Parts: sequence; C-alpha cells; structure tokens
Amino acid sequence: MPAKQNTGEPVVRLRGAGLHFGDRVLWDGLDLDVAPGEFLAVLGPNGSGKTTLLKVLLGLQQLSSGSVEVCGRPATRGSRLIGTIPQQKAFPGNTPLRARDLVALGIDGHRWGPRIFRKRLKEKVDALLELVGATGYADRPVGVLSGGEQQRLRAAQALSDDPRLLLCDEPLLSLDLRHQQAVSALIHRQACDRGSAVVFVTHEINPILQYVDRVLYLAGGRFHVGTPSEVMTSETLSELYGSPIEVFRSNGRIVVVGMPDTVEHHHGSETAAHDAMAGS
Repeated sequence: MPAKQNTGEPVVRLRGAGLHFGDRVLWDGLDLDVAPGEFLAVLGPNGSGKTTLLKVLLGLQQLSSGSVEVCGRPATRGSRLIGTIPQQKAFPGNTPLRARDLVALGIDGHRWGPRIFRKRLKEKVDALLELVGATGYADRPVGVLSGGEQQRLRAAQALSDDPRLLLCDEPLLSLDLRHQQAVSALIHRQACDRGSAVVFVTHEINPILQYVDRVLYLAGGRFHVGTPSEVMTSETLSELYGSPIEVFRSNGRIVVVGMPDTVEHHHGSETAAHDAMAGS
C-alpha cells in the first residue's frame, strides 16, 4: 500500500521550474510539492530529464527558470538532509572494503581525521545492516557480494542520516525480481516509518506500483502529475507523446503498447508491448 501522506510542510517544492539545454526544453513551468511520507515515482523516456531532476534537488544542476526548495531552503550541494540510492553498479571483484565499512562511510565519510566514538559508530552500522537485511554478510568484502546485496548496502548508506528526502536513481536496474521486491519494500518502509519523502526515478513502475502515491511523467518537454490511475492511461500518455498509445492492466500490472521508437524498451527495441517504463 502507498505510504500515508503527511500534511506537514512539503519536503520538496518546485515553482515554475524549467530546465533547458540550448533550444532543447526538458521541462518547463513545473509546480510540484512532495510531502513527508510521500512516494513519488518519476517516469519518462530516455533524455526526458528524470535523473537531471534529482541533480536539481541535490543542488548539482541549476534551473533555467523558477525555484526549488528542499526542507524549506534553496537546494544546495552536500545537504545531510538528503539520502541518495544510485543506480546499481557492481564493485570490482577484488574490492577489499567490507560491507560494514561501506555503510560506515555514509555516517562519517564526510569527516576528516581519525574516527572517534567507535562503539557508537559500530552500534549504528549494525542497526543499519539489520534494517536492510545485510547482517549475514557484514564482514564480507563488497566485491564478492551479489548486485542485490551491494544495493542493500547502498540503501543503508543512504539511510544513515535518517534523511528527510530519499532520492532513488533507478535503484532496481539489473536486479532480479527477489531483490527488486526487497529494495522496494525497504524504501517504502522509510517513507512509512520515518516520514521521508521519496523521489524514485525508474524505467518500470510495476515493481513499485503498490507503493506509489503519485507519478510525475516527463516526455517531450511536457509533464503530467497525478496518481498512477490518473497518469498511466491511454489518453494521458497519448497526449504527452503526441501519438496513439494504449495502456492495459493485467493481473495487477500495467502494460503499455505503442511507445515511439525513441523510447528505449525494457525488453528490447523490437518489443511493442512492455511494462510501463522509460529509460533515464
């Protein structure tokens, strides 16, 4: 089930936000609030500006127009109020760093000098490892862990400061179904139990559909915001893409037919019918 939405002040606030690169408009006039405890999925084709939106929230990319605030302040680099789970990228097999050491970097990796309060640090790392279900491989080198196990550690890093805003950039990419479900449930619990706002960029909505409160769909310099049932419709997607698109629901999944050839299909470019998605 989607997270219970909090009526407090928005964690994210975009007003009249626009992003242009030369003559190319990624999006313009975007007004968006993301509330504490809300799970927002960001969908759209390759090059629509999904990952760039995360960079805006991280203070790494300036808007071309409008304003952005995170927790009531202008977005700035290095905010400890934000946690980030990046795309899954395997560590080299010979990486000697232990799983617990990787998680510890999320707690004090920004500080210079020798570590202090080692007992307190260990207790926090152990709690985070337990939270993400990684206690069993806490002392193993990260290079020998599976992609799903490594992604759980990245989630633990992102949650180390109990962030007000959790940004997820295709965190399920290349994971098998079991690990997709585990990572998705973990992120959802952060929204439900801790009241974090979640902005989740993805190429496929089905693995997270049960958790999503709203969808921001970006396409062709345009956007639409609403609940999954409002956005993932034939009418809405056809309007965004400017061409006929059919959306079907089957066994609790969303299937989209007729995406333009410019979209990178999840199951290969020759596939005409595929799960609701779009590359970053």
